[in-house]
Amino acid sequence: MTGGNGRKQGASRYVVGIDLGTTNSALAFADATALDPAHGDTPASIAVLEIAQLTAPGTVEARTLLPSFLYLTTPGELPPEALRLPWGDPPEGEVVGLLAAKRAAEAPERVVSSAKSWLCNPHVDRCAPILPWRPIAVDSSPQGEAADGSLPRRSPLEASTRYLAYLRDAWNDTVARGDRSARLEEQEVVLTVPASFDAAARELTVRAAAEAGLEQVHLLEEPQAAVYAWVETSGEAWRKRVKVGDLLLVCDVGGGTTDFSLVEVAEEQGELSLRRVAVGDHLLLGGDNMDLTLAYAMRERLAKNGTRIDAWQFRSLVLSCREAKERLLGADPPKAVSLTILGRGKKLIGGTLKLDLKREEAYALLLDGFFPVVDAEARAAAREREGLSEIGLPYASDPAVTRHLASFLAAQRAAAQNQAASGSGHPTAVLFNGGVMQAHALRGRIEEVLGAWAAGDGSEPPRVLVAVDPEHAVARGAAYYGLARRGRGVRIRGGAARAYYVAVASAMPAVPGHAQPIKALCVVPFGIEEGTAYDVAGAEFGLLVGRSSRFRFFASTTRRDDRPGDVLDEWEAAELEELAPLEVELSGGGGERIPVRLSAHVTEIGTLELWFVARAGSGRWKLEFSVRES
Repeated sequence: MTGGNGRKQGASRYVVGIDLGTTNSALAFADATALDPAHGDTPASIAVLEIAQLTAPGTVEARTLLPSFLYLTTPGELPPEALRLPWGDPPEGEVVGLLAAKRAAEAPERVVSSAKSWLCNPHVDRCAPILPWRPIAVDSSPQGEAADGSLPRRSPLEASTRYLAYLRDAWNDTVARGDRSARLEEQEVVLTVPASFDAAARELTVRAAAEAGLEQVHLLEEPQAAVYAWVETSGEAWRKRVKVGDLLLVCDVGGGTTDFSLVEVAEEQGELSLRRVAVGDHLLLGGDNMDLTLAYAMRERLAKNGTRIDAWQFRSLVLSCREAKERLLGADPPKAVSLTILGRGKKLIGGTLKLDLKREEAYALLLDGFFPVVDAEARAAAREREGLSEIGLPYASDPAVTRHLASFLAAQRAAAQNQAASGSGHPTAVLFNGGVMQAHALRGRIEEVLGAWAAGDGSEPPRVLVAVDPEHAVARGAAYYGLARRGRGVRIRGGAARAYYVAVASAMPAVPGHAQPIKALCVVPFGIEEGTAYDVAGAEFGLLVGRSSRFRFFASTTRRDDRPGDVLDEWEAAELEELAPLEVELSGGGGERIPVRLSAHVTEIGTLELWFVARAGSGRWKLEFSVRES
């Protein structure tokens, strides 16, 4: 799904792609003016920005990745010159990047991490200062901060804004030095989001960009960006590596989320074309879960040796395991990584602890725990929830990526069969993306499982499309998409990844012991292009105005034939997913119901505006997905 705000579109010299990642962020760009007018479909060369950042107090080095960490310093902790950047002093009390990531293991209660995961969490106020999440009290904090909640915090929105502002400053100091027209604020920016981001998270992402001064913003789904990067690095050869009828699975396992998308290879006017046909559900499952798994194993090892660590030390251990995991899953991994846990005094541990995490041990834990061999009929488990639980990130209940993948593909096969589509429904090619998928052993397990599923139906195993430069693929693909918008590249067709419905109460007599039945009115069909406005066909409905009322919404990734105005009297539980309801009071009237017809607008940032229009133009009311939860 893509979007933009319409200011000076396509007028900038550069097109810039930003991967605002859970663990790392990156920026890639191309000079659009460098294109040869005689070969308008030839993309410009895409480069990755070297981002200057603190690697230690007083030490600045350039790296192609900016760790998505924000460290909140204590007053007087470091002199200003120790935090100075090439473009000046950072905002007081804040450090972004590699030094912040290093401090995460030493002072976890002062480091904001996984802001992107919190940005899509509907159970918290994403604009409220809640990060770091629940700083611990004075009796377990090494710095002895007050237990009255006075530790500094930032909102997920603020943290995202800080990262984008940092990238802006790094760009302006490196690329635009002395040239105001080349400043990032003046460029067309493509910002990537998980394919499964909800409308509120998308809108908040655009808002974070705006607060960082970036107004010419388009949104692009990360799996699509990965495909664009593959096309860009393959050149014209991509057309020889796929064929009409291929179904490409993008398997994207990153720091905080897992995304599955299906892209179909079709033919238009004699040329190969790409069309995104399916997007999986939002899964908070990825590197964060793996960090915890490794930390639990290390804690158990310590416990067997008679050593106990407290909650603060465990948080530090989790962040140490994150760094170790990235090294062990990366290119040319070491045989082992040393973990350090700071001491906490005589009561628990007298000194600093060190222990080694071996590569084989990590692979065994992650391979069997997150990528078990399962058959095609396996389904992701939804365990029973405790009646009372902590408020936190809504992680996926089942840690097995392969079971979630089986569920996703089975749902898409069922949808294709309902549409009488041809083909086996198994992907014929796979493209891996995300930091976790850099590990050869993990990719190999996915290949093994997909091959077994295909063989069960007599199909060939999917071909693996080789991704070049996986660390920067999403940013590079976003930059390529910016060029493609100008006609200098291949576009992936798509539109809305889900169909959306609003609940309509049935006009039925009351029956004791039975709730009033509801119907589902389709207001957004699957695949509709963003920026489209249309009337919702059908009868009039009664709209309650002047009193607080609740609107329920549903979404479906499998019902692809429903059109605006279609009414579902009943449906299978797996077909529709209920979204968070909207509690609103529409102004006017005195609590009566007014006959209205509906129109809809799918905005360019992927949000839904639902308009209720009274007879003879006597009133109009609008509903849209709210950025803040009540």
